[in-house]
Amino acid sequence: MYEQEPVKIFVVEDDPAYTKFLQYVLGLNPDFEVTSFSTGKECLDNLYQKPAIVTLDYSLPDMPGEKVLQEVKSYDTNIQVVIISAQEKIGTAVELLKLGAYDYITKDEDTKNRLLNTINNARQNISLIKEIDHLKQEISEKYEFDKSIIGNSSALKKVFSLLEKAVKTNITVSITGETGTGKELVAKAIHYNSKRKKKQFVAVNIAAIPAELMESELFGHEKGAFTGANTRRIGKFEEAEGGTIFLDEIGEMDLSLQAKLLRVIQERELSRIGGNDVIKLDIRLIVATHRDLAEEVKKGNFREDLYYRLLGLPIHLPPLRDRGKDVIILAKYFLQSFGKDNGLPSLKLSSEAQEKLLNYPFPGNVRELRSIIELAAVMANDQEVSAEDINFNSVSKETNFLFEEMTLKDYTFKIIRYYLDKYDNNVLQVAAKLDIGKSTIYRYLKEMEEEAL
Repeated sequence: MYEQEPVKIFVVEDDPAYTKFLQYVLGLNPDFEVTSFSTGKECLDNLYQKPAIVTLDYSLPDMPGEKVLQEVKSYDTNIQVVIISAQEKIGTAVELLKLGAYDYITKDEDTKNRLLNTINNARQNISLIKEIDHLKQEISEKYEFDKSIIGNSSALKKVFSLLEKAVKTNITVSITGETGTGKELVAKAIHYNSKRKKKQFVAVNIAAIPAELMESELFGHEKGAFTGANTRRIGKFEEAEGGTIFLDEIGEMDLSLQAKLLRVIQERELSRIGGNDVIKLDIRLIVATHRDLAEEVKKGNFREDLYYRLLGLPIHLPPLRDRGKDVIILAKYFLQSFGKDNGLPSLKLSSEAQEKLLNYPFPGNVRELRSIIELAAVMANDQEVSAEDINFNSVSKETNFLFEEMTLKDYTFKIIRYYLDKYDNNVLQVAAKLDIGKSTIYRYLKEMEEEAL
């Protein structure tokens, strides 16, 4: 919980006797710092002192209570205003609550208890607001471009340039790149550096949601819309109102739903399943995929009109193997972060370990590098990560070809052996794939057998 500070309270009351009563009641709590004013103008002129709570008499000599309330909330919506009035008209209380009053208390024998309860509740509310603001600030700082996206390669600098353009408008952004390159991280960086950063960032992984549930997940449904719809459900698009919705792996979306998504994007409105109400949307859309959507359009797997609607500002994230010494910068960052989070002593990467990392193609990209470095930190002895601590466990056979330094003959052996394994030792098929004669394959096989003896 965010640490509580003394609560600064303004008492605005024109009756001196009642002012003393309120000061006495509130002064019972040593955590309350109370200042009193007899007019609305005096209160408004002193808002720079940043009160947390204002108790406000509805009937003041210089201006109506609702006017003071509106001015206070206009100055700072987080200030909690408690109306204290002799009036008992329910209509007046309702109107003031609609204008933003935290509570409405009538002047009677129960005022003391009600006031203390209300102030304590308002204090808890203020504490939560401060905590939320504090967390939002931490998140914004976490996703500053230079803190969240690590590296200074020329390939990454191109990405930074596009990100700077992305945050200036609400243009749709389409992020492409191999698995593990950090597409969601980039989407969050765009959101938390944009004007929408105080609103929701809602991420949806299209590949992780069954097709039959996707429409309800995205657009919501009304109670009774289908079997099992026992309550109304608000969809992800509505959750993101005012903020950003991130549709990850958009290339996995079923064709039947693509038309509905296109309409929502075009019209900026939706209707929940089973409902007739039209809900207007104010959202920023970011999509990502590891697929080539243009190729998917040609294959008939993705709507061409939706493709062009989603394209917006395209940002391609380079694979880690194309980012040069960013590998070492990231490795050192992950090493430091893991050590800090786990109370480990400061660790360094040996020159041999760095060389080993630079020579590996990282098929799993940044995600794979992080896992490798965290394991290395655990395996390391003393305060240095050695080459032996760096362990690669790639599931991709293709990426191992260029990992070790070998002769051209050895590379050729590996390539032929790989294709033979892949095509069940079908020499004719492998010869066609590699565009070489089958006699060449038999010759290499014979040489491999002889060298193995």
